[in-house]
Formats: sequence, C-alpha cells, structure tokens
Amino acid sequence: MQNTKPHAALLASPGMGHLIPVLELGKRLVTYHGFHVTLFVVATDASTTQSLLKEPYPNINIITLPLVDISGLIDPAATVVTKLAVMMRETLPSLRSAILALKSPPTALIVDLFGTKAFAVAEEFNMLKYVFDTSNAWFFAITIYVPTIDRNLEDKHIIQKQPLRIPGCKSVRFEDTLPAYLDRNDQTYIEYKRIGIEMPMADGILMNTWEDLEPTTLGALRDFQMLGRVAKAPVYPIGPLARPVGPSVPRNQVLNWLDNQPYESVIYVSFGSGGTLSSEQMAELAWGLELSKQRFVWVVRPPVDNDADGAFFNLDDGSEGIPSFLPEGFLDRTSEVGLAVPMWAPQVEILAHPSVGGFLSHCGWNSTLESIANGVPMIAWPLYAEQKMNATILTEELGVAVQPKTLASERVVVRAEIETMVRKIMEDEEGFGIRKRVNELKHSGEKALSSKGGSSYNSLSQIAKQCELSLHFQKAKAQGA
Repeated sequence: MQNTKPHAALLASPGMGHLIPVLELGKRLVTYHGFHVTLFVVATDASTTQSLLKEPYPNINIITLPLVDISGLIDPAATVVTKLAVMMRETLPSLRSAILALKSPPTALIVDLFGTKAFAVAEEFNMLKYVFDTSNAWFFAITIYVPTIDRNLEDKHIIQKQPLRIPGCKSVRFEDTLPAYLDRNDQTYIEYKRIGIEMPMADGILMNTWEDLEPTTLGALRDFQMLGRVAKAPVYPIGPLARPVGPSVPRNQVLNWLDNQPYESVIYVSFGSGGTLSSEQMAELAWGLELSKQRFVWVVRPPVDNDADGAFFNLDDGSEGIPSFLPEGFLDRTSEVGLAVPMWAPQVEILAHPSVGGFLSHCGWNSTLESIANGVPMIAWPLYAEQKMNATILTEELGVAVQPKTLASERVVVRAEIETMVRKIMEDEEGFGIRKRVNELKHSGEKALSSKGGSSYNSLSQIAKQCELSLHFQKAKAQGA
C-alpha cells in the first residue's frame, strides 16, 4: 500500500542542545500533523544522550548513525564547533545509505545548523530541505549576516571591538559576539561562515522561538529591505519546543528532597550538558551559595580550568559521587539547606517542581526555554557558543534574568556578587517583578503552541502543507500523471 502520510527525516548533530529540540520537533510532527518521522542521530558515548534515546517514542523511527573517527582530520585542540562540523560532514555517506535503506522515501529532510552539508543528499532524492535553528532568531540573524559583510566592517567588530549593526535587529556587542568569529585563522571561523552561507539555501528555516518573543528580529528576517535579502528562505518560528516533564521519571533523591522544601524557596544551579567552571570559580560559587543562606540544588561537575565547554564530549553518569573539589566543610555546613548532585539531575522535573524558585543557568537555549516554560526566573551565567547573546536577550530585552556586572567568562565572579544575585532572585522585590514577567512569557509560549490558532502551531502547519503537496506531486509523477 502506498504511503499517504508525509515522511520527515530529521538529522540531529551530537549534543543535548541539538538532539532535544529536534526530537521535540519530531514528536510534534507526529502528534499534531500526522507525519511519519525518522530521526537520524550521530552516535556519541554520552550516557545522557543514550538514555534519552532509549525512551519509547511512538511513530518515531530512531536510527543511530555510526560515530566517525575524525582524529586524523582535525587538530587535537580543535573547538567543539569544528569537531561537530567535520563530524557531520564525514557522516554523510552513512546518512545516504540509511535513507536508501528506508522502506518509504522521506518527503523532507530537516537538519540542524551543523547538518547543512546534507542538503546535497536531500536534493539527490528529491526531498524538500529545511534547516532547524535550535536557538533563537537573533542568533540566526548574526549567523547569516556575518558572511555577507566586507572585511572593513568585520574588522570594526572583531578588532576595534565596535558593536555589529545587523539590519533591523539589535546590534551585537563585541563582548557578546560568537566566539567562532574571533580568530580568522581558526577552522571554526571558516566552518561557521560556511554554515551561515548554506542555511539560506534551505526551502524554509524553522526556529525554536515564537512570534511574541522576538517580533522585531523575525520582522527583519522577513523584510527584503532588512535581512530578508540575506535569509532568502521563509522563516517559521515553531517554538518554544522544550522537554515536557516525563511520565516515567523515577522519584530520586533530588525530587524527594524538593518535596520537603517550601514553595519557590530553592535555587537550581546547573551549567548544562557541556559547561564547566574553573577551580577558583567553583569555590567562589560554593561560598556565594552558602552566604546567601538560600536553599539550593547544585549539579556539580569536576572543575576544568580554561575550558568552559570542557564537558561537551565527555559526559558521565555521575556514579562516582562528589570528590573533594568543593571548599572544605561546605557539604557539612550546607547539609540542612542544600543538595549537591554529581554530574546530572532531571532538570525539567526540577524546574517544574513547586519548591524551585530560581535557576542559575549557563543560558543554553534549551535550558532557557525549559526555565520559561516553568515560570522560573534566572541568573544568567553564559559560558560558550551563543550563550552571551542569550543572556543579553534574557536580561535586557525580556527582563526575566539578572547577571553578573562583568561576564563570568571574563573574570571570576566573587562570592559577594553571587550572594547578592541569589538573594535578588529569591527574596528581593526586584525578583518578584522578574518572576511576574517570566510567567507572562510562559503563558505567551503556551499560547503560541496551541492547536487553536497558535502562531507556532500555524507555522508548523505551513511546513506540513508543503510536505503534503510535495508528496502528492511525487506520487502523481510516479503514476505518470
């Protein structure tokens, strides 16, 4: 029997920040738009990624592509961006073979920003091709705009450290800019500019944001007098796509502890699946939490000096416990009010818990959306990638976070400032105003996803319609119509 439903092939690059939103997109295509979905995942050794993929997802066929050895293709000290770009490029033969082996050919291929080289595979098999920006529209704007500017304008931003003015959008300060642009001699710079050139070649650009969150930037991307001439393809904000609370999460030590804490009294501290702190910064953070006298849950990883994304390819299940890299006596002194958890904790379930009232976060976009979805105000502590831009959106545009006076990536944030920020979020009048605003955003995001006319639901419906039309055209062509 011939397939009557559109079939979307989704390609996720390594890292929870890419896999989670791509998986959530697949679930929405199946649940709300009647798709068949095949999710191609590039294998990693990270235990959290593997555990996520073990969960059952009805009507989503998950295929793990073999991990390729890129050690002979890159410098041992290559950045995460370079590693991901080369890894995804070398995975293309495996992807092509896996698509050929499918019983029904996909109607469309949807890739994240590191998968744009796979457009060639989509074209070979007459598939629609889409790119899914798993971050926000402002990040997409700078990514596609920088490859179009001349050397003089680039020098003003990178060498003279002037703000980069993006047509129709908020300017990007030098201190917030993407690290990929800082060294023209690094392969990261070359790869990122290539990605910025290739993304507009898609048939459409999906984004994990929504109309009311970034109306100005989305407007600029649609306006040919602004960024529309660079974006070229139509943009479809389809967010916020964030992990829901899992029905099967076992009651563990953290959730049991939270059950016994007062309403909105706990600050959750985590730096994402790849973030790390230096030894000195970890000690100051511990002292700041202790001095604040606030309840806390802290996901603790071993310190890594001079490498903010040191855990990206090196995740662990945390079974070894917390060693002695916290200040002496810290765990004993805070045992009544705090919980230090080694390596990993069920973040969505923690943020959804009524006892949690704040989130000290690295500002990865997944974590940001999970915090907003649960109405939890943030302390912005960006570490790498586009996280500084995210922090600026959260603090300056949306007013749902506070951050250190100087970026944590530029200096050690001292205990007194940490104490002040924690108290501000958890008990000061300013914190109550931030809490009100983040709850307003929570409801705005829910409205956008509503199947009763929500803007993001309607955006994804347009993609679904294009795929249906393409499927009908391919069937008619096969029948000789």
